[in-house]
Amino acid sequence: MRIRFPKLAVAASLLVCSISALAQSPQAITNIQLGPRPFFLVTEMADGPLKAKLQSCANGPFRKTEFSIGHRGAAMMFPEHTKESYEAAARMGAGIVECDVTFTKDKELVCRHAQNDLHTTTNILATPLAARCTKPFTPFDAAKNTPAAAECRTSDITLAEFKTLRGKMDASNPKAKTVEEFMAGTASWRTDLYSGLTSGTLMTHQESIALFQKLGVKMTPELKSASVSMPFEGFSQENYAQKMIDAYKVAGVPATQVFAQSFNKNDVLYWLKNEPAFGKQAVYLDDADKIGDLPGLEELKSYKKDGIQIVAPPLFALLDLKDGKIVASAYANNAKQAGLGIITWSLERAGMLAGGKGGWYYQTVNPALQHEGDMMQVLDVLTREVGIMGIFSDWPATVTYYANCIGLK
Repeated sequence: MRIRFPKLAVAASLLVCSISALAQSPQAITNIQLGPRPFFLVTEMADGPLKAKLQSCANGPFRKTEFSIGHRGAAMMFPEHTKESYEAAARMGAGIVECDVTFTKDKELVCRHAQNDLHTTTNILATPLAARCTKPFTPFDAAKNTPAAAECRTSDITLAEFKTLRGKMDASNPKAKTVEEFMAGTASWRTDLYSGLTSGTLMTHQESIALFQKLGVKMTPELKSASVSMPFEGFSQENYAQKMIDAYKVAGVPATQVFAQSFNKNDVLYWLKNEPAFGKQAVYLDDADKIGDLPGLEELKSYKKDGIQIVAPPLFALLDLKDGKIVASAYANNAKQAGLGIITWSLERAGMLAGGKGGWYYQTVNPALQHEGDMMQVLDVLTREVGIMGIFSDWPATVTYYANCIGLK
């Protein structure tokens, strides 16, 4: 059998069209694509009614849902807070996408998880800008058992300099003797496949707004704690909080499309007082790292009295074990009794779920997790028993599959 190849001119034309399409600005995504992972997780579930229900939805169709929130985009496999990560989250059906907001030396807002994480989330140490870092790279010292370290802040460099960097997977190698080794610490369950020389596109806050508008998603910016003393060269915390909201107003984004977040209660109270349209659906993040740190019923009621409508604790705060089954926690019940809406974070954040793994996020329920597919069981309890409004996920496709199957918008 003879195989007929297209003529060279036709092949070249197709290539040019493909490159041109990739170069165009993305538009609102209506063709949601989930990839194999949600189907793998459903297959891995223990047999039961929930598995049967989820299996019945395998042929879709799937649509965007605001229940699925892209945590830093799709950070399980894409460098966080990059254009590519945000686009991947939207493609997976995330109806809301997050830009964590920090500021540069010239007080311009950019998307980074922390003001002082450039050494682990970008290639800055491999560039001349490494000389500007707050703490230069120091190699692992075996004699003193001192890990390799560095600290590079967005406030160490200008916006123009920030835009010359490339994002990479958030990781470092504590045993590194060289910068190259330090930057090569990506976890085995992640990938560097999307951290190439032409990908990992860093975003300003303003650029993220424009991108999210084109993608047709709502926005959840988080005002991050500064790694410098505030005010920073005359830039106060209030200036910082206001500047973030002003960007949405200038871009013509309705307040109903924005869920501003902060771990700093005073930021939320500032928005409630000075930008009430944005403040009424601002999210107060709870940074508790163990059950004993969680607020009780009276404190949660005080949030509501102050005007706060939504709280966002970590996953473990909302779940408990009773007779070996995952159930809603006392905190979850107290938050509902206080009249607060609940969002939580972050699914698919810490690798394998079952077998006592899965990291800090699942510390309360780890003994009950026997199958990798228990991810779906966790989601079901959070939805049906806790009544969450939405969930941050590093791989939004998992949440999108579940939400579509049980009929969430």
